[in-house]
Amino acid sequence: MKTFEKSQLDELVTKSTTLFWLRRDLRLQDNVGLFHALKENESVLPIFIFDSEILGKLEDKADLRVAFIHQSLALMQQQLVEMGSSLLVLHGNPTEIFKELTPKAVYTNHDYEPYARSRDAQVREILESKGVVFKTFKDQVVFEKDEVTKDDGKPYTVFTPYSRKWKSKLDEGPLKSYPTEKYFDHFKKVKSIALPTLSAIGFEEKAFIFPERLVKQSVVEQYDKQRNFPAIAGTTKLSVHLRFGTVSIRKLAQVALKKNETWLNELIWRDFYHMILWHFPHVQTKAFKPAYDKIDWRNNEKEFAAWCEGKTGYPIVDAGMRELNATGFMHNRVRMITASFLTKHLLIDWRWGEAYFAKKLLDFDLAANNGGWQWAASSGCDAAPYFRVFNPALQTEKFDPKLEYIKKWVPEFETASYPKPIVDHKVARERVLKVYKEALG
Repeated sequence: MKTFEKSQLDELVTKSTTLFWLRRDLRLQDNVGLFHALKENESVLPIFIFDSEILGKLEDKADLRVAFIHQSLALMQQQLVEMGSSLLVLHGNPTEIFKELTPKAVYTNHDYEPYARSRDAQVREILESKGVVFKTFKDQVVFEKDEVTKDDGKPYTVFTPYSRKWKSKLDEGPLKSYPTEKYFDHFKKVKSIALPTLSAIGFEEKAFIFPERLVKQSVVEQYDKQRNFPAIAGTTKLSVHLRFGTVSIRKLAQVALKKNETWLNELIWRDFYHMILWHFPHVQTKAFKPAYDKIDWRNNEKEFAAWCEGKTGYPIVDAGMRELNATGFMHNRVRMITASFLTKHLLIDWRWGEAYFAKKLLDFDLAANNGGWQWAASSGCDAAPYFRVFNPALQTEKFDPKLEYIKKWVPEFETASYPKPIVDHKVARERVLKVYKEALG
């Protein structure tokens, strides 16, 4: 709010203005909440709030995710200005901001994370106390909350039967598109409102080329054959776009249905983990299976630092960590290897690894990150059994046989300057099995 006087805001947001609050849906096309806002109202002003509660927790002032959001907003602003409208971008605590605004209505799309749920409940209360309608819609997943359940109405905790039921419900039409462009003339006619710069919200510019907002059909078609090989460009790299909603999940699922079931399953995993977080919010801080909270983690800080820096002496692990530190991306197969190594080889609490990924991943998503880490630590729903300990050497033989990926990220591999392994695989495996066995009785 710092960039706007109250009088300026009152002039922009009148009692005849409907606000569409953008969050994890940074696009104008095929956006469910925006479609309903435009269809049902004649003066819609899109608003985005750089949430100070979230931004205040980011340590890196050149955080690429903030830059990605800023870039996506600038793109939308360009489209809106061409239509004679604008985005209103504010910075502050959303609950405080909505106390200051009295529009006709506020429309938005659901957000399922615990913080977002509590924030949205407060915003609803504030708006409704002023007689302002607050409507929310499903947009960032295909099926949500209780839409895919067992026959007795209980949530699934195993992926395969969940995915079968998910696919069986596609004839209900959840993948249809929402043609927002039919109602683009319902955007409020206003002069272009300048977007705050990154420095105005306390962040810095950093030169970086983000993955394209493009579904590469050839990659999707070969996905099941190529996805496990980190040296190949065999994944779509659309996860950052899915995370911030710059692409429509429905559009991607339509492509997946036609082109590749393995890729479709990856999109279903995303829905699955969102559903788990909704029904079992305790997973944010605790093991999905309570028995796994009894594990006696070693939590050696020196070894954790070696893992973070990619200096464990295990080249496939180190390559993954260095790729993450340099680009904000890590190949999915390597995510599993690095997570397994931290939790099983080093016996370091999965929450440490989860928090490090949360800091570094461009596509960080609480539900998916938590689900992936608990899968690796065997503490999650439908997780790898605790006695499954990835052997980094075998994983390398299978998925980076020519060492192309390793040599790209660990150029000193096979030289005297490359560190010796910080732990012996056989010893580590025996140790973790003993510790897990004792904890689980």
